[in-house]
Amino acid sequence: MSYKQLIEGQRYQIEAHLREGFSYREIGKRLNLRHSTISREVHRNRLRESHYLPEVAQARALNRRHHAFKYRLCEMAIAFVEFVLSLKWSPEQIACVGKSAGYAVSHEWIYGRMQRDKFKEDKPFKHLRHNRRKYCKGSRAKRVFTPNRVGIEHRPVVIEKKRRFGDWEA
Repeated sequence: MSYKQLIEGQRYQIEAHLREGFSYREIGKRLNLRHSTISREVHRNRLRESHYLPEVAQARALNRRHHAFKYRLCEMAIAFVEFVLSLKWSPEQIACVGKSAGYAVSHEWIYGRMQRDKFKEDKPFKHLRHNRRKYCKGSRAKRVFTPNRVGIEHRPVVIEKKRRFGDWEA
């Protein structure tokens, strides 16, 4: 099972299973989720009376997502990133210099921002040095073929006996 955020329908299913008296492990098996995910969801979003309401849980989750740190960058930091991208700086360089300049941006955030802005007219990923192409080591090297090569299936029978010096393969 890989990490996935809960959707609203799963929250309603959790609430229904809790009312029926199932354990967190049993709910996790039925929803194909880890029991720790169910436990964390219930404890994080229950009300004071220890009731779990899925509509309240969904509202709280959306609120947490909206106020996440990665979405709270100031306009100066975004302008700084866009400016140095136009100077052909790499996202790793931008993150390092931005940290010393007081802008808390990571190279992952820069790549993610470029991915989100991919369909804009400006196309910020065009400013990257490699134009977002993946580096493949040795992709340009061509294989060298020996001219007039004789295949191993056509070697003489004498070599199969391996009695002469040089017939043994290392």
